[in-house]
Amino acid sequence: MDDFSLEALLADAQGAGAKAPAHPVPTRTASEVPQRYDAFAGLADLAPAAAFLRDSEGRYLWANHAYAHLYGTVPEELVGKYIEDFDAPAEAEQFRALDQEILGRGTPVRHTLDYRRPDGSPGQAVGHRFPVRENGRTCVAGIYVDVTDQLRTRVQWQEAEDNLQALRDHSGLPCALLSANGRVVEASAAAAEVFQLSLPELVGRRAHTLLAPDPGLDRLHRRWNGLIARRTRRVETTAVLVDAEGRQRRAQLHLTTVGRSTARARHVWAVVTHQSLAHETHPSLTAAQIRILSLLAAGSSNGDIATSLKLSRQTVDYHLSRLRDLLGAATRPALVARAYVLGILSPEAWPPRSATATHPLSTA
Repeated sequence: MDDFSLEALLADAQGAGAKAPAHPVPTRTASEVPQRYDAFAGLADLAPAAAFLRDSEGRYLWANHAYAHLYGTVPEELVGKYIEDFDAPAEAEQFRALDQEILGRGTPVRHTLDYRRPDGSPGQAVGHRFPVRENGRTCVAGIYVDVTDQLRTRVQWQEAEDNLQALRDHSGLPCALLSANGRVVEASAAAAEVFQLSLPELVGRRAHTLLAPDPGLDRLHRRWNGLIARRTRRVETTAVLVDAEGRQRRAQLHLTTVGRSTARARHVWAVVTHQSLAHETHPSLTAAQIRILSLLAAGSSNGDIATSLKLSRQTVDYHLSRLRDLLGAATRPALVARAYVLGILSPEAWPPRSATATHPLSTA
């Protein structure tokens, strides 16, 4: 390989249309001009970017290891050979045409290059091809970065995004992507419908404005903080959602952090897996009242409920009468139905239990 000289680099700049300096450049003596650039040559030879030098006939004068690797060989096997020795006829014709374009224009060109990898798969590289002066003749140099894997990863990422968007938009599940500070970043149409909002109205809202006051909010906040701090990756919990008209519904939420690259989670997907029917606000019930509703839904008589809770029959009768007034239900079956519709009892559990219970066997 011929070494680059300072004179050659200056001639290249002039040949590429560089303007003359505003002030004269002092002339160096021969002893002052470095004749070799061993450190630079070693860097270029081992650089990850693929680089080559060819003459106007398409013969390789130099190539680094990264360029030779694209063809599954070493630099020594490239030097002295022609484009056609390594590329298919159609690609060789394309590369020769590019070389001639560079030689004719005398200016650098940046472009994307399609090539065939040693295993036969298609590859792409991005870089520059430019003219240089070498031993008194104009040659073509090129330096490229292989972006095949990057482009493939981008395609796969886009496919995953498209699949996620299709799942979000067409599954019918209310779901939203929340930032670490609880702001809605993305949401499904089903989520907007739950809150009786349009998508533009929902995106950007703070999540706490979508939740009704509830005794379980403190537990929800603790679990949320655990997710953001990455003490856990997913959580199943419940919350009372409130829509734009003030109606409430109890929902079971599945919260999952996104990504693992930072110490704190940046986003959380919230998916509503089950929800009660929307209803007007009703008074909060005591643990004893919820337990009575659970036993009533299981088919227990007033006497059975009194025995199970160690209460008098009169106390149970009083509680049931009070519950009928609170929930607007005139009969025992209506009382049970209202308990499920209002999200007081979980529709997924048997024996019946509170919808706010943290364990399937919990009774409160």
